[in-house]
Amino acid sequence: MKRLLSISTLYPAPGRTGFGRFVARQMEALAARGDWQVTVINPIGLPPLPIRRYAALRAIPAQEQQGGVTVHHPRFTLVPGLSGPINPALIARAVVPLARQLHAQTPFDMVDAQFFYPDGPAAAKVAAALDLPFAIKARGSDIHLWGERRLAVAQMRRAAAGASALLSVSAALARDMAALGMPDDRIRVHYTGLDGSRFRLQDQAQARRVVAHLVPGDGRLLLCVGALLAIKGQDLAIRALALLPPDVRLALAGTGPDDAALRALVAELGLEHRVHFLGAVEHDALPALLAAADAMVLPSEREGLANAWIEALACGAPLVIPDVGGAREVVRGTSAGRVVARNPGAIAQAILDLLAAPPARDAVAANVASFSWDANAAALAAIYEEAATKP
Repeated sequence: MKRLLSISTLYPAPGRTGFGRFVARQMEALAARGDWQVTVINPIGLPPLPIRRYAALRAIPAQEQQGGVTVHHPRFTLVPGLSGPINPALIARAVVPLARQLHAQTPFDMVDAQFFYPDGPAAAKVAAALDLPFAIKARGSDIHLWGERRLAVAQMRRAAAGASALLSVSAALARDMAALGMPDDRIRVHYTGLDGSRFRLQDQAQARRVVAHLVPGDGRLLLCVGALLAIKGQDLAIRALALLPPDVRLALAGTGPDDAALRALVAELGLEHRVHFLGAVEHDALPALLAAADAMVLPSEREGLANAWIEALACGAPLVIPDVGGAREVVRGTSAGRVVARNPGAIAQAILDLLAAPPARDAVAANVASFSWDANAAALAAIYEEAATKP
């Protein structure tokens, strides 16, 4: 059995159980195979002075077990809004002593990073300290956001040059990585997984009864799942709703800093009775919400390959999404939905088309039949087996 040390700032922890859940599922699926033992170091950034929004993070334990994976939560000092360019160095300074201690107890075979920045450059420093090969995975905003920042992209390129393997959640993102100057001969597309026991076809009428306490009323239902951030484009979905028949409703599942602005937009457009703000939806309620929806609308400015796309399709809800990231790798035919221009008119027209001639829900789900966490873990194990044995 080989041993992997994974560095991931994106990982669930007590008090933020939904944060990076998809990373945890991947690591747990890899550990469950039996050919890789997985240890995760999830660095927790805290400011030097108490700030209310960071208070809950101080209660996270130093170590815990999650689904067959040992997770360590060392702290590092950050300055919100200012320390971004040096966060990889701050993380490495906090993590390297712990990594050396764990490696001395039972040696690792390789190191990985589950987000390209700041995790990637930090993981490169950890791997150098342990004299091990390393891999870095890109997920979307780490490339599209940090790749536009000079100091960050320079560190990302150096880390990529030393990595044995680079992973991307979509072929489109892999092309963006190569365009940033990363070695394309080392980039491997590694699609997300899916929990098919949870995200699956259900009777739509029954699903609507299950979620009636969240989305009361009748009529056709659109769902938008994602943090309430400007880059997710919920404002475009709301403006598109204003162009649709009055029986069409929109439910927004998520929280974030744009909440007040989006509520103000709803009031301005007179859509208070048609837009439902669901807040943070319990993970167990999400499959029923997706199964209740007639379509999933997510007008993001950028994505790698969103887990929410795959989960919606598995539940029978076709997509209306812009041409970002791996959109065309997922929406390869009309049964999966529509890839549209990122404006309210185009979004509304695509929704009208889907509502007028909805694809069969089993045909919608068939688009993601190949996605599973077992397949994700098998692909990851094969990539890491090769990377760990490179001279």
